[in-house]
Amino acid sequence: MTTVDLPLSLPPVLAVGAYLKNTVCRIDGTTATLSDVHGDLGTPEARLACEASVAALTTDFTPTLVAHDLHPDFFSTHLAQRLGLPTLAVQHHHAHTAAIAAEHSVTGPVLGLSLDGFGLGPGQQSWGGELLLCDGAAYQRLGHLALLAQPGGDTAAREPWRMAAAVLHRLGRGEDIARRWPDRPAAKLLPQMLDRGLNCPLTSSAGRLFDAACGLLNVLPVAEFEGQAPMALEALADAPTVLPDGWTIDDNGVLDLLPLLRILADETDPRRGANLFHGTLAAALADWCQRLAPPPLPLALGGGCFLNKVLCGSLIPALHQRGYRVLTAQRLSCGDAGLSLGQAWIAAHAVSRGDG
Repeated sequence: MTTVDLPLSLPPVLAVGAYLKNTVCRIDGTTATLSDVHGDLGTPEARLACEASVAALTTDFTPTLVAHDLHPDFFSTHLAQRLGLPTLAVQHHHAHTAAIAAEHSVTGPVLGLSLDGFGLGPGQQSWGGELLLCDGAAYQRLGHLALLAQPGGDTAAREPWRMAAAVLHRLGRGEDIARRWPDRPAAKLLPQMLDRGLNCPLTSSAGRLFDAACGLLNVLPVAEFEGQAPMALEALADAPTVLPDGWTIDDNGVLDLLPLLRILADETDPRRGANLFHGTLAAALADWCQRLAPPPLPLALGGGCFLNKVLCGSLIPALHQRGYRVLTAQRLSCGDAGLSLGQAWIAAHAVSRGDG
């Protein structure tokens, strides 16, 4: 168990966390208590551990509200609904930002740059590269990464070549897909799938953007688990560089790295490409934040992509130079293991304002 001191006394609530790297959190007054990490809720062992933590945290404690992820099919969502208490669905990236805010005792509005692999957004949208304005139980989406097709759906999270293929298709180079990956049987069909939008959901995910770069640079085109390829890409980056004009930002707050990806599509040196990707992404994110939401509000960095030390090493100084107070995870994970604190923080504020 981990406890976090809170800056104000809040109503009793429970949060059942994320699907991956699940934890459970209870807020009681000025203390938040988080369980140990149970693992991914696709396994029976993790589910049993999650249920046991819920039972332990609700012994002699009755929450007024139980927070869960917005995704209706997660085990944690079903568990919350079985408790027979009022529930609140919380958007994944809002929770990432709230977790950082709670850890830093920020009680007012906070900006959230939330970058990860997947979180369900309103209208069944696939989110993962978000710039948010959050204030307790409320949030506003200020902008997001440009949407990219995800060929094969969840399969693309373990086969980065598919995300690279989506980039080539967007660049008008769909005919290159089969030639580039002749050993992948699906490569011949992907251009038609992308043309028709068949099993190619659109995503704003930063994690899938990393995968696209990995695929274009031939860094682990097929991975054993989600995130393995971006980790290999990070390991190659030793001196990040910036591609001038490597991104665009439109009037709707959409950050598009297509100019960078166009260069990576023909880059033959993976190390040089890794440095260019990390440096340009950091510069683009800092520019994006400043243009859409300049200081003085604090800026929280949440989501698993911020486990990437190379990205943080370039981005955080760039944000400081622009005058931001940058908030990062300290005692808790910036990834899904810390998410339950954010869910609980949002639920407690919802009760306080009369929404719970």
